[in-house]
Amino acid sequence: MPGSDSTAHKSKSRRPKYSQFSQQELPAFKLILTPGYVISTFIVVGLIFVPIGLISLFASETVVEIVDRYDNECIPKDFRDNRVEFIKNKQTNKSCTRTFTVPKQMKSPIFIYYQLENFYQNHRRYVKSRSDKQLQSKKNAAHIRECKPMGETDNKDPIIPCGLIAWSLFNDTYGFSVKGKDLKVNKRDIAWGSDKNYKFGADVFPKNFQVGDVGGKSLNSSIPLSEQEDLIVWMRTAALSTFRKLYGKIEDDLQANDVITVVIENNYNTYDFKGTKSLVLSTTSWIGGKNDFLGVTFITIGGICLFLAITFILLYVIKPRPLGDPSYLSWNRNSTPTPGR
Repeated sequence: MPGSDSTAHKSKSRRPKYSQFSQQELPAFKLILTPGYVISTFIVVGLIFVPIGLISLFASETVVEIVDRYDNECIPKDFRDNRVEFIKNKQTNKSCTRTFTVPKQMKSPIFIYYQLENFYQNHRRYVKSRSDKQLQSKKNAAHIRECKPMGETDNKDPIIPCGLIAWSLFNDTYGFSVKGKDLKVNKRDIAWGSDKNYKFGADVFPKNFQVGDVGGKSLNSSIPLSEQEDLIVWMRTAALSTFRKLYGKIEDDLQANDVITVVIENNYNTYDFKGTKSLVLSTTSWIGGKNDFLGVTFITIGGICLFLAITFILLYVIKPRPLGDPSYLSWNRNSTPTPGR
């Protein structure tokens, strides 16, 4: 019957159900970049970025920072030509006294950093030479496969913590005094809380560490790794070859022109790979430590935007053109007739 044929045809139809979405009939907005929009955008970005840059730069300038490179000065004159021999000789006196003057008042807390240069903690083999499972729990003490060549002793006993990162732990020490009064260095809460709570176990204790070939600082075997904050700070590897790591905090204010005396134990060997060592004392602001880059970047981008806005305003005033004028199209401007046609 004719009616049944039409019903069957409708049931077999593959025509999609009508909707505004499938037919692309939804309301839409297309921004037309008129001179007014472009100029306004550049002006707004410039007026926002320049003040942010000035505020950031001012905050950075309020930070008081003292940087003292000591790796050369802490080598006796007799060993200036053979520094590696000096640092590896256990009989030589590694103590060194440095003094510097506080340029401006430094309010507590004053952060103490050690800065290393030409030290590639981001080297692939170095970064992989650790066992996160071993650091987290004592039941994984034998998990040392990733730690070679610093995974076990000559007697095949596992080293805890194992790997090159832990083995090369920084071991220079600093003692501070002002006007004959010792300044206490607080070494608590210098590591990330997430690292202490989740990456280093409270039931994991150092074992067979720095036995034989000593690479850096030794660890107290009676203190769990979760409380060895120097180690935790060091184990968070740096991305660049020049980096700073937090050593501790001075919780006393230092006045302008105070003379700080620092007794340094120059133990860490950076001379083999021509690295440098520096001691850094720094205050902080709401933006962090001293860093002019952020402020300069904001000012530069804001300045460029304001310059472009002024340039476009001058072009629009001096040489205006109607919006959407077809005479400016390339095929209309180059439509000179060809001879013979």
